Amino acid sequence: MKCSGCGDSPLRCDKGTKNKKWFVYIIHCGDTTLYTGISNNVPKRIAQHRAGIGARYTHGRLPIRLVYKEPCIDKSSALKREYAIKRLAREEKIKLAKKPLPHGKGKHNF
Repeated sequence: MKCSGCGDSPLRCDKGTKNKKWFVYIIHCGDTTLYTGISNNVPKRIAQHRAGIGARYTHGRLPIRLVYKEPCIDKSSALKREYAIKRLAREEKIKLAKKPLPHGKGKHNF
């Protein structure tokens, strides 16, 4: 399957992402470590991680599970928030992931 915009694999293509909302996310890896990243398409990014074409860190730590996702207004704010979360202690990241999701959108995933 190819992207209609660029002909690349849908897991690699990022066409049409300029006006999308950005998110910072936390993944719980198979070895119990936590990985923090940003994306403007979290389901696609999770699929990339699972397919082994996401971050090198998660490649050898499958299976992975999304445990936290936070919306940001743009890529710059997502990068700043990612940096702040990466500086947190593991326990603080777990506490963050256990917070109830806003507007009753289900339960946390941790």
